[in-house]
Amino acid sequence: MKLVPVTACCLFLTLVGAKQKYVSVNLNSKWRSTPMILEASEFLAGEGNDNFWGFVSKVADLSPEEMAEESDEAIYRMINKFSSRFVSPMLQNFLKMFLSLRSYSPTVEMFQQMALDAGPPDGCAAFVYVNGEKSCDPGAVQGLVTRAAGKDSPVVFKFDHVYPAGKSVPVTVILYAELGTDHFKTFHGPLTQMASEGKIAYVYRHYLKERRGDMTRLSGYGVELAIKSTEYKAKDDTKVEGGDTQTEEEDDAGLDVDGFIFSTLRERHPDLKDSLKKFKASLTDSSTELAALKVWQLQDLSLQAGQKVVSAGASNALQVLRDVSQNFPSMARSLVKTSVDSNMKAEILKNHQWFEQYHGYAAGDSALYVNGIPMDMEIYDIFTLLDIMKSEAKVMEGLFALGFNSEQLYSLLQIDTKTGKQDFALDIRHTAVQFINDLETDAKYKQWPSQAQDILRPTYPGMLRHVAKNFFNLVFLVDPLDKNSRELLKMAESFYVHNVPVRIGLVFVLGGDRDTCGLDDAGVALAYAFDYIRQQDNGPKALTFITDVYDGAKGGDITVDMVTKEFKSQFADQDIEQVFGKNSEYDFMKRGGADFLAQAGLQDFPQVLLNGKPLKKSDLNQDNFEEGVIAELMAATPDLQQNVYQGRLHDGHNTLEWLMKRDNVLPRLNSRVLSGAFKKLDLSESMEDGLTQDYERFQYLSSRDMASSLATDMKYLHRSDEEQVYSVSLWLVTDLQTSEGRSLAYSAFKRLKHSNDMRLGLIFNSGAPSAGRVDLNKAVYVAVNTLSNTLAKNFVTKLVKEENFEELQSGAKTLKDLEVNGMDMTAFLAAYEKQTGDFLRVQRLFSDRVLEFTGSQRGIVANGQVYGPLRDGEVFITEDVDLLELFVKQQSASQLKTELVAMNHTGNKGSDLVMKVAGLLATMETSKTRKKVKFGGDQHSVVKIPADPSRPSFQIEAIVDPVSTAAQKMAPILLVLQELYNLDVRIYMNCKEKLSEMPLKRYYRYVLEAEPRFTSDGRLMPGPRARFTDLPDKSILTLGMDAPEGWLVEAVRAQYDLDNILLEEVKEGVSADFDLEYLLLEGHCYDANSGQPPRGLQIVLKTNSSDVVQDTIVMANLGYFQLKANPGAWNLQLRDGRSTELYDISSHDYTDTPEGSRNIIVAMKDLKTRTVRVKVAKRAGKEEEKLLDDSKEEESGLWGTISNSFSGSDKAADDKDKTLNIFSVASGHLYERLMRIMMMSVIKNTKQKVKFWFLKNYLSPTFKEFIPHYAKEYGFEYELVQYKWPRWLNQQKEKQRIMWGFKILFLDVLFPLDVKKIIFVDADQIVRTDLQELYDLDLGGAPYGYTPFCNDRKEMDGFRFWKSGYWAGHLSGRSYHISALYVVDLKRFRQIAAGDRLRGQYQGLSQDPNSLSNLDQDLPNNMIHQVSIKSLPQEWLWCETWCSDESKPQAKTIDLCNNPMTKEPKLKAAMRIVPEWKNYDYEIKVFWDTIYGTNTRSQIEYEPPEIDSKKKEAWRHKIEL
Repeated sequence: MKLVPVTACCLFLTLVGAKQKYVSVNLNSKWRSTPMILEASEFLAGEGNDNFWGFVSKVADLSPEEMAEESDEAIYRMINKFSSRFVSPMLQNFLKMFLSLRSYSPTVEMFQQMALDAGPPDGCAAFVYVNGEKSCDPGAVQGLVTRAAGKDSPVVFKFDHVYPAGKSVPVTVILYAELGTDHFKTFHGPLTQMASEGKIAYVYRHYLKERRGDMTRLSGYGVELAIKSTEYKAKDDTKVEGGDTQTEEEDDAGLDVDGFIFSTLRERHPDLKDSLKKFKASLTDSSTELAALKVWQLQDLSLQAGQKVVSAGASNALQVLRDVSQNFPSMARSLVKTSVDSNMKAEILKNHQWFEQYHGYAAGDSALYVNGIPMDMEIYDIFTLLDIMKSEAKVMEGLFALGFNSEQLYSLLQIDTKTGKQDFALDIRHTAVQFINDLETDAKYKQWPSQAQDILRPTYPGMLRHVAKNFFNLVFLVDPLDKNSRELLKMAESFYVHNVPVRIGLVFVLGGDRDTCGLDDAGVALAYAFDYIRQQDNGPKALTFITDVYDGAKGGDITVDMVTKEFKSQFADQDIEQVFGKNSEYDFMKRGGADFLAQAGLQDFPQVLLNGKPLKKSDLNQDNFEEGVIAELMAATPDLQQNVYQGRLHDGHNTLEWLMKRDNVLPRLNSRVLSGAFKKLDLSESMEDGLTQDYERFQYLSSRDMASSLATDMKYLHRSDEEQVYSVSLWLVTDLQTSEGRSLAYSAFKRLKHSNDMRLGLIFNSGAPSAGRVDLNKAVYVAVNTLSNTLAKNFVTKLVKEENFEELQSGAKTLKDLEVNGMDMTAFLAAYEKQTGDFLRVQRLFSDRVLEFTGSQRGIVANGQVYGPLRDGEVFITEDVDLLELFVKQQSASQLKTELVAMNHTGNKGSDLVMKVAGLLATMETSKTRKKVKFGGDQHSVVKIPADPSRPSFQIEAIVDPVSTAAQKMAPILLVLQELYNLDVRIYMNCKEKLSEMPLKRYYRYVLEAEPRFTSDGRLMPGPRARFTDLPDKSILTLGMDAPEGWLVEAVRAQYDLDNILLEEVKEGVSADFDLEYLLLEGHCYDANSGQPPRGLQIVLKTNSSDVVQDTIVMANLGYFQLKANPGAWNLQLRDGRSTELYDISSHDYTDTPEGSRNIIVAMKDLKTRTVRVKVAKRAGKEEEKLLDDSKEEESGLWGTISNSFSGSDKAADDKDKTLNIFSVASGHLYERLMRIMMMSVIKNTKQKVKFWFLKNYLSPTFKEFIPHYAKEYGFEYELVQYKWPRWLNQQKEKQRIMWGFKILFLDVLFPLDVKKIIFVDADQIVRTDLQELYDLDLGGAPYGYTPFCNDRKEMDGFRFWKSGYWAGHLSGRSYHISALYVVDLKRFRQIAAGDRLRGQYQGLSQDPNSLSNLDQDLPNNMIHQVSIKSLPQEWLWCETWCSDESKPQAKTIDLCNNPMTKEPKLKAAMRIVPEWKNYDYEIKVFWDTIYGTNTRSQIEYEPPEIDSKKKEAWRHKIEL
């Protein structure tokens, strides 16, 4: 036995293997690395303003000099130490992960750019900005503050860090400094003092005068190496001079290489490390080369991979899943040997049926659930996933802290607080509601079926049932002058005209007082006119009159004169004074409407009610209204059908009466309640009793601890003295010294007398010290805290009555006069006199800092959810308290009470738990329905990795095919999450049987680390990278980046061809550096009046101080636009020129614009995708003009591309028309080589100025580096255009097909509007004529011209697919055109919306994977009937594959088409077919060598031809010729 290791050792030593070759990829940002301490502060800011300033305070207390000497690792330890005082252990783990991901680096960089935008004074490491003035002298701040009075304050954003004091102060001081430095400290102390004294509002923004030299290393992305088809050789044979070198690292933990686990062997035999490496290399040299598998070997590969994972056991399963999936092409051969357990296979097949039936997943599909929330990893990136998990973690930790175990915790998480609740409705049976139609009596609807049973008739999906019953009543509460209301009334008229089966009613919300008449106010005038016409004629004509007035106003303001003039034109005989004057009889709409609105309780108009239920505010606009109403009608129909079917609603009922007698219909609705809570409080922290009595200790608590302390010490009143669990705990925030505060309290106490499921506490938000004889706040506080429940309730109710308060203050009564039976007044008065005002200071501080209420403001906190602050004069009566109780119970409280009682929680503890758990559940941001995976069996095919039961854990359920792209991404993410978080994991194998091809044809790495890593001397390591080893030497691999949707990445350094990696030609390895060039801002833009996208509108992003501009064009598809930006606060605006002549931005959503700001601000501050919504409106007098108008020439402006020009002068408009614009795409060194040759062939055959446009997305670093030299030498211009494939447009997976898509799908948005025509030329083409001839060709009204395929090489007839089948029928005798060369009239292309049509057709066809085989050709040929093609003369494109040799002499361009018969390589075909190709190629190689000092000219595949004598002479001094 002892001989084995010796023999093995000898074997290791005698094997000589080549050093393993690698592929390594990293990704950096475009901005410099930001300090970790600043990123940590931004994480804490996301957890609360108090946490941010608490952390800042701790850092500010340290010595800046000592901090400057600390290592990165020491700073990291300090961050963890300080942050532990502000966030929970679970959230600390998220901090580690986010620091590793550099998630908050963009936020720090955004503040840096804002500081630069503000203009730092010269030489300042820190400076303040005070209402327009700047200084870097701490001693000058006081003077600046004094002078700032009366000046405009700077803009403060929601994401700004505002010191929690002095928020409502007219002077704002913004400090730009670096936290932890001496410069910061000298400013921070005085500024916090001034803010605490109420002199200033103090805002802090990061600013770094000295920056680190390295860029921010990013992670959270994937890298693939796809195995490339070698059917056609597409690799350049030019060898790379030099090569990448990089220290090799072992990265094979747990990886099985032909039965050996080398990571384990290295641990056991560290002295044999070098020998083991050589032995592994020799094995991988033979094992990683890919051999084709037979069909029978392919069939069970998925099951065999699943068996390998399941057999690995819980401790290793995830690691094996990662290794098998990510290295599948190399492991497939060894997997074939794996035996599949019959029990596992049977269970998987059984689970297939369950997954299909209950989840809609087919065999081979994958899914991931976190605590039951579905995570679509195709859509979600790691940043979004972590955000959702962080939101869950806060709730989980809170529930765990409250004493719930894992099973109970998950049970509580399942309670849905957002959906499936009954909606409250308002009783609309009021004379003020003027219905303009009646489906049951109007002649208009006599032909409709009229029985209640008719609603049960089947109809087509999505269609409304036209029944002459008032099943649906749509009531509009609108101000007729409001612009949003105008659109709604137009929609109401449209619904009536188009016979939508709804009854339409109107209530006008009017301004003015009771004496205002129709001659004083235009809104009142419209109401009087409506009333007159309704009485004299009918409701529909009255509504039409109003829309006629709107049409006459053309979007402008409406005046009384407009109304009376329109009225006079329609009713010439009527006396204006009689109809509109003070004594008018037609004021019913005005009087009745005011009464109804006062009773209804609704605010924030306009409102639209469907059977009394308010529609969503987001639907009350022209864009969404029709769709929103139809959706509500469809949703309400099944309930009505059920009631009709069961006989509860029948023809004997008055339909409206029946609807209004339902349980959810109330006489009053309160908009503040229904719109949801202003904020939510976390009350779950366990706090000691009595902190609310000690102001000195209370003031230093965090917001969360303050709220929890109030919850711990709160005394409640309730209807019954018996102890029970209450569903609703209300905290009344009020100042009883004010009449509005007393009114609110009285309403709440009135409700309390009738509620068996509510308890009531009070928070005294005193605005000023009591000036009267009795401090009512103090009296009520003492009563609640010293008297029994019944006595306190009765006594307080007396105290807050308005008449009693006035008599107490006047001295007409004393507190003793209000004594209730059984009360010890002497003891109460003694307690009253003894009570200090500390409780008022505590509760005022809580109201200010936690609730964000100013003094005396009112509100209600219901189960931790804050409703308020109420506005001055806002009424909140007993019925509103009743509604709030019902609303809170429906959200989650009733269900929670049932659950907690079942868990044996009773009495006050049970009530406290209901309140605290409801508050926690309300904080969850996601509204997704949670799901539990349903399965047929879990004994043989499910990996179960249990969590630590002593800590809260995430429940992870994954359905996965181990040989899928989802597994490649999911496994490494779960492995990293497992390092930091307590996970309870279940992985269900969803293997696919009977495979007929390789399921995975790529290697994959996901770049992610759990926390930052440091070198031995404490320096922060650069960050993670993707690293591939054990790759096949002889297979061609294509590298692709799998980055989050919102990232635009580009390769910036790579010596080798990343499209054609062949490791046998590489010395040591392939390294590639990528940059995150831009973050993507996406948006949707609509015309506010027409509701249509303003196609061709140009939108720009810019800053105040920089000339940097990014611009884009709006598509008709969804009004979509995209802009590129780096971190910063950007102004979004219309581009000067035609766009601003016609349009203004009328509204916007999801921006960061502060209230009242004239600029629209979009803050690019994180690594997640950003989407905004913009509405524009035509300027007055421009309503009929078109944006894309031939008569208007767009001015030249900066375009969002990388541009270079060597002309040295500005280009006039007529000069642009003379420029020959050529567009081309290429990827890989071979096609870039061919494209350089194509460019030279274009240049040498024209005298026109040439400008090339290249798709930047896939160009190599070497091409981008060479092109400026090329342009300068040969006198052409170029631009690199870039576009991100929109997420809503069906995605292509293969790089080649993506590039085909870019050739045709985005022509209308890739180029500026001043480019009128463009010619696409394939990279592998040779031009033999002046392309100006094609540029000038008349396209006969078609948007583009293509050359038809040749038909005269007869031996290729069998490959001409367009001659038979679908294409023959579709083309109907027309030619099938080739996409290698085409000319586009971009003006015409945009005018007929060709791009939008092509994208629409693509979206439909691309759902079928078998359609659009040749995307760039098939799509325009498929659309030939909708978007016509001008057939170019045949000589414009000659291709040997399809065209005869006889036609070659007439060829104006020659395309190196692939030949499906011979499959001849491109280079060989080029040299054989095109004689001049060698001359062009050699000249370019010589020029290349003059630039880089290389000798690529010696690697040519042909005899060197002569080059131009002038070039030869010019280059001779640089290289040997």
